[in-house]
Amino acid sequence: MRDVTEIQPTVTRRALLAGVGLAAAGAAAGSTLISKQAVATSTAKAPDLPRVRQTLVAPPFVPDHEQVATGGPKIIEVEMVIEEKIIQVDNDGAEIWALTFHGSVPGPFIVVHEGDYVELTLKNPASSAMEHNIDFHASTGAMGGGELTIVAPGEQVVLRFKAIKPGVFVYHCAPGGVMVPYHVTHGMNGAIMVLPRDGLKDRDGKRLSYDRLYYVGEQDFYLPKDEDGEYIKYESAGEDYADSIDVMKTLTPSHIVFNGAVGALTGDNALKAKVGETVLIVHAQANRDTRPHLIGGHGDYVWASGSFSDPPETGNETWFIAGGAAGAAMYTFKQPGLYAYVNHNLIEALIKGAAAHFHVEGEWDDDLMTQVSKPEPIK
Repeated sequence: MRDVTEIQPTVTRRALLAGVGLAAAGAAAGSTLISKQAVATSTAKAPDLPRVRQTLVAPPFVPDHEQVATGGPKIIEVEMVIEEKIIQVDNDGAEIWALTFHGSVPGPFIVVHEGDYVELTLKNPASSAMEHNIDFHASTGAMGGGELTIVAPGEQVVLRFKAIKPGVFVYHCAPGGVMVPYHVTHGMNGAIMVLPRDGLKDRDGKRLSYDRLYYVGEQDFYLPKDEDGEYIKYESAGEDYADSIDVMKTLTPSHIVFNGAVGALTGDNALKAKVGETVLIVHAQANRDTRPHLIGGHGDYVWASGSFSDPPETGNETWFIAGGAAGAAMYTFKQPGLYAYVNHNLIEALIKGAAAHFHVEGEWDDDLMTQVSKPEPIK
């Protein structure tokens, strides 16, 4: 394992792990995204609007919300606490010091309506090793809020932005330079949904509604191995920096998983539904392209680009979500049983781990499918 200063000679290991000068670390690598130049940090009075506190929940679940907004715009208050923690990626010894928003990979889902204001309090505990921030792809200006939210360990910041674009969007940590991909590939990303105030609609303007909403965050990890081919264990967050950069440069993930780990959404954790229920699936990938596919079902309505301003595509077998984006698909289940929901690069699904299950209850419809005869010797 190489020392971090071999990669970033102008930044000491202590400074890196303490969260001091991470933007400078990016500059040393020749690529800084966050500018330290003066940014207007107005303390202007908040709009005189009703305030609603949104309680965040762990993925794949989402906060309680209205599909059609009641009344006018509101200020939606959200609090996130950064947590640097070890998570198990697979049962073969693969683990990572994950950098997380609110303790989960992906970070928690936020739901607002077009015209609402998101007021986020972002807290970085003193126990953290690094500084962090947040870039909302749903927002406008200041690097998505990244320039206004850089918090060192022991600090908190409050950001307010107006949600003017309806759709589903990624958010992620972006402290600057090579620290952007480092933080994102260590789990520090999530998604926000900005619903039209009058709800989702098909291409003819007819209202669409859902019975359940699930949130799938696809995550690529780049876990280093030692000379014996074993995953390396690290004592603290950031200690894997140099080794991880080496693996990341290959552009070959060790794992591609849904919701932080192989099997996180299978078995006892399979997503639930019933025949006749309509499910909206929001799928986010902050770094790599992906191709969601529901085996045995379809995307009845698909917003692959994530934009609710555009009419949905219909009847899709597989849809494409670009890296750094979120998309949404709606399906009404018609048959009971087990459905696999996968990234249809099947190598990534079945070897790397990008797969989930839906367990659907209900009565079987022979008209849609039936086994005419059981397997028997060829005649």
